[in-house]
Amino acid sequence: MSLLALYDPALRGRADAPALEVGDVAGVRAFTFGALDARSDRLAAALRRRGVGTGDRVALLLANRLEFVDCWLALMKLGAIAVPMNVLYKGREIGHIVTDAAPVAVVTTADRAADLPAGAALWDIDALSGEAEGLATVRLPVALNDEMPAALVYTSGTTGLAKGAVLTHGNFAANARALVAAWRITSADRYLAVLPLFHVHGLGNGIQSWLVTGCHLRLATRFRQEAALEWFESYRPTLFFGVPTMYVRLLEAPVERARPIGAGVRLFVSGSAPLPAPVLEAFADRFGHRILERYGMTETLMNVSNPYDGERRAGTVGHPLPGVEVAIRDEAGGVVPDGTSGELWVRGPNVCAGYWQRPDATAAAFVDGWFRTGDLGVRDAADGYITLQGRRSDVIISGGFNIYPREVEELLTTMRGVREAAVAARPDPVRGEVPVAYLVCDDDVDLAGVEASLRDHVASFKIPRAFHRVASLPRTALGKVQKHLLAGLVP
Repeated sequence: MSLLALYDPALRGRADAPALEVGDVAGVRAFTFGALDARSDRLAAALRRRGVGTGDRVALLLANRLEFVDCWLALMKLGAIAVPMNVLYKGREIGHIVTDAAPVAVVTTADRAADLPAGAALWDIDALSGEAEGLATVRLPVALNDEMPAALVYTSGTTGLAKGAVLTHGNFAANARALVAAWRITSADRYLAVLPLFHVHGLGNGIQSWLVTGCHLRLATRFRQEAALEWFESYRPTLFFGVPTMYVRLLEAPVERARPIGAGVRLFVSGSAPLPAPVLEAFADRFGHRILERYGMTETLMNVSNPYDGERRAGTVGHPLPGVEVAIRDEAGGVVPDGTSGELWVRGPNVCAGYWQRPDATAAAFVDGWFRTGDLGVRDAADGYITLQGRRSDVIISGGFNIYPREVEELLTTMRGVREAAVAARPDPVRGEVPVAYLVCDDDVDLAGVEASLRDHVASFKIPRAFHRVASLPRTALGKVQKHLLAGLVP
């Protein structure tokens, strides 16, 4: 099934129903599903007039705004391929994606011209939308199917050049159906969208669940703590998808505001980076609501989720979603017993078709239909809950011992005054490499005391050889710590 067929029960079947609102305190604009359908029909016609056809790539360098939704729907109607780009990217990063994906054009704002490589076509979103306004509202006849690519979503590229994951109509559709079933999303829900739409968390989870169910969406340009509290109070959402740093900021809300917000929201979801157990517990205490943590990645969309009904266990990501298989394997590809660490391999209709023009990377990632995630984890022998242990590339091998940074990081964040922690490798002439800790913490935190406390909980070889106090951790737009940049934070 193509995405358009999955959207039509909302776009056409709920044409008169309120669909989306955008804006700020200066004014809010509201649109029905029928209005969005018509807007995207006209934009599809404008794109077709500019030469966009089935299979063509069109890059979207846009912040959260109504026109991003217009573009997504229009490209799906044309059978074209969206290439969403991080709006924080600059010339080098944008240049790599444009060169690799070879889009017909980059749809963005006029002020981003200097960030595009020479020769790249820039289509100003405001001019393009103006051109579309005068065109007929007619859906173009395009043959679509679930195997057609819908988007090239580029990995964060923290360890090398970003690769474009080819996500098909079927991938997005399977992911949306699994989330709607697992998280009980219906047309009665109200979704407060603050995640960037260029990322699969905001686009693959939020936007798809909204369009598939026909619920209501409030689109914010970005997350801002005080504004978010006001949105919760005025919009009264039932759904909120966020990243751990957002929940850390929300914890600063006074309990007299937090409690009513927590009572009104049906589901808070966290992903894109590990949710520290202390944050989950503190949020439950302050908001009266236990966050649901799940696990996914660019190449696979969502894989695993804590249950909607049942224990949302701190430090775990739960069980595989409907239709998704997860195996935990050793370096030779053999399945390891429950309770044993290994790499997570994933198989299901959510898994991408491969990497764009990278047969080498595709061959390395796929084995007999299974996708090697590069993430390490362990499955509980008693009840099957999966606990992540970090990236395979993050494992520190010190004197022959394997050290999983996430284990140490989670312990550090339980200590008084330690707000965030990251542990990374440093070369060592004797042990090969040793762990080093970077802490965002209160000024009165005694680093020697932190080390002493840590020694009471873990083996000596896991103790970081240095503890550095830093103002903040370098993160991607979705909150993942960029560990390759940590060493540059200290002299």
